[in-house]
Amino acid sequence: MSTQTSPQILQRNLSSNGRYGITERKKAEIDSLTLQVQDAQYQVELYQSIVNSMNEKVAYFQNLLTVADNTRTQTFSNQNLVNQLVYNENVLLKNSAITFNEIEKAEAKTDVLAINIKITMDKLIYCVEVLNKLSIMVMRKKAVNPLISDDLINMLTTAGKDANNVISLALVALKSTFAAQASNMESKSAIELGYIQTQDMLKLLTNVTVSTGTDTKNISLHALLNEAYENAKNNYAVIEQALTRATRQLNQAQRDLNKAQVNLTSLQSGLAAANAAALAS
Repeated sequence: MSTQTSPQILQRNLSSNGRYGITERKKAEIDSLTLQVQDAQYQVELYQSIVNSMNEKVAYFQNLLTVADNTRTQTFSNQNLVNQLVYNENVLLKNSAITFNEIEKAEAKTDVLAINIKITMDKLIYCVEVLNKLSIMVMRKKAVNPLISDDLINMLTTAGKDANNVISLALVALKSTFAAQASNMESKSAIELGYIQTQDMLKLLTNVTVSTGTDTKNISLHALLNEAYENAKNNYAVIEQALTRATRQLNQAQRDLNKAQVNLTSLQSGLAAANAAALAS
């Protein structure tokens, strides 16, 4: 006995199989979009964390740049002051030259004064030189290695600033000493003492050298303060370059974040539309 499927039953089966296929395709599409949305959300979170980190880095270098700019300004002021002192001493020396033969009796006192001032200034100058070089080295290391302690940099920066302030005070004291020399030269008949003092101070400022074995190094106040200003300018340039690089990296990270956010929004819209279509079918 043969069986025969009626046309109505066959039509229902075909219709049912068609709907099943469509449902499976929609489900697969929704699952795929869901995974893409999750991945896009992860990308947004990743780029957001990078942007946050770069914002902190930029702010950090901006602060360092402000400190470096203050140091540069201070060392420039010191440089101008010592240059003025050198000029003043040259004028005093020239004006005192005619009494050179009368100043021999004051040589001992002037030598002691010059030696004492030189010892004090040598210590200050050496400290500033070491701090400046150490600060530049640490700043450069920090630009490539963010793990270097901020406290160390802050401590070095503060120490350098304090040392420069001490030098400024010492320079003011020297300036007062020179003013006193000028006053004494006008008010006293013993102008020969002023000549020796002026000569020694000028030597202290411009022509002091120290020998270490076969090496001879100029450690004059004039030379070292000019070097300190050059170091401060170089330090500022290094930090400025680091800030420029960090800003460039921040801008790139922000662009990447914006793209990721646009992509996430697009995928979320697609997923919402797919879900709505599935519910409507």
